[in-house]
Amino acid sequence: MNTYLAQNWWILALRGLAAVIFGILAFLWPDITITVLVWFFGAYALWDGIFSLISAFRIKSDRRWALALTGVAGIVAGLLIIFWPGPVAFVLLLIIAAWAVITGVLEIIAAIRLREEIEGEWLLLVGGVLSVIFGVVMAVWPAAGLLAVTWIIGFYALLYGILLIALAFRLRSWNKQRLSLAEQ
Repeated sequence: MNTYLAQNWWILALRGLAAVIFGILAFLWPDITITVLVWFFGAYALWDGIFSLISAFRIKSDRRWALALTGVAGIVAGLLIIFWPGPVAFVLLLIIAAWAVITGVLEIIAAIRLREEIEGEWLLLVGGVLSVIFGVVMAVWPAAGLLAVTWIIGFYALLYGILLIALAFRLRSWNKQRLSLAEQ
């Protein structure tokens, strides 16, 4: 086991605590969670755009115009996302909804075509139907889709945080044992 990690177990514990707090906040304030995630994506797009634009001016190539356009697009997209996060979250949900419906329909078609070749094709059929229902519900009630995504993120953060905290205390215990053996 890594000695450095064991000696600094408290860093993992703090990361875990932050994840647990984020998970709890995701359940308490789901609308804020989605907004923050959208802002992070906007910041990423802005950052990426700025560095693409800088790269375009630093390289000597006839293709730098493409890099410059990529940079401008990233900057514009980042600013739009940061200043109007609501529409971005809505469009993201519609994309997820469309993806779920399309993949669900394709799974249903595949299940119907496979029914004579394999057993258990009904599982693929049920999965496809559930995917279509999920996509339609998200398209019809996008607020419910946002809430579901937020809860999934919150559940993940909570579980991940608990696991990090457990690992941190296990490392702490291991480090104590290692130090007591070294003293003997």
